[in-house]
Amino acid sequence: MLELLESNDLILMEGSIVESLRRNPDVCLDPVLVNAPLIYEETGRRVLKQLYQGYIDIATAAGKPFLMCTPTWRCSRDRVTESGTSAHINIDAVNFLRELREANGIWKDAIRIGGLVGCKNDCYKPEEGLSAAEAERFHSWQFGQLKRGGVDFLIAQTLPNIQEAIGIARAMEKTGLPYIISFVISRNGQVLDGTSLETAILAVDAATREKPLGFMVNCAYPSFLCAENQPPGVFERLIGYQANASSMDHCDLDGADELHQDNTAEWGRLMLSLNRDYGLKILGGCCGTGTRHLRYITQQE
Repeated sequence: MLELLESNDLILMEGSIVESLRRNPDVCLDPVLVNAPLIYEETGRRVLKQLYQGYIDIATAAGKPFLMCTPTWRCSRDRVTESGTSAHINIDAVNFLRELREANGIWKDAIRIGGLVGCKNDCYKPEEGLSAAEAERFHSWQFGQLKRGGVDFLIAQTLPNIQEAIGIARAMEKTGLPYIISFVISRNGQVLDGTSLETAILAVDAATREKPLGFMVNCAYPSFLCAENQPPGVFERLIGYQANASSMDHCDLDGADELHQDNTAEWGRLMLSLNRDYGLKILGGCCGTGTRHLRYITQQE
């Protein structure tokens, strides 16, 4: 993963997964594990494959490396037990993506699989975040499962609270795998708990011996970063951005019945600026994005 980062100026990451599935009439998301159980259903597997493959095809056509993440954002041990599904669902999800990667022939070596986790509670309510000690205990089991499955790296996304991020990072580093911490931010460029991005990055780095491969932001419109106001040191550790398609606030987007999207060209212009002007190498999409968003990045790059 480090070599991949050092040898490429632009790495493509998947666009929306869960939000795209939520609006697909052919599948039904699980109330506890969200999209993970789809790997056990014939239709679910087909729809998931089509979704991931659509993003892979864009990266392949552009000759760019591609990062895809397991559909395990909500597959903590507590939730897996509550759901009554297989205790090996994290491992099975990794195998699902490994099979998909193998099906891409000569391009498979340009694809990396990330083991995805999320915070324990609501990702838009930082006050519900765990303490560092609680988070380390809570998340360790899932990281162990993802490692057993054979992921290339670990990634924690949509983190609104730096204490939980610290605990997650400590649990991640114990696996020996490269890992990425991705925060969710408000439109003023701060983590949702009010911490500056610089302080959050420094806190996680200081709390770990094996530091993260880098940091990302996801589930926020690209302008939310307020890149021009961030201290230069932030961009020494910030390596990627998975952006929402809409510039609306999280409270307005969360649970919205309609799909909200700003102009794709404006979204793409802002994303490419993060790459060209600030050195963020990993670009992808989050809520509301699709293949046309990723295609815009590769066509204008």
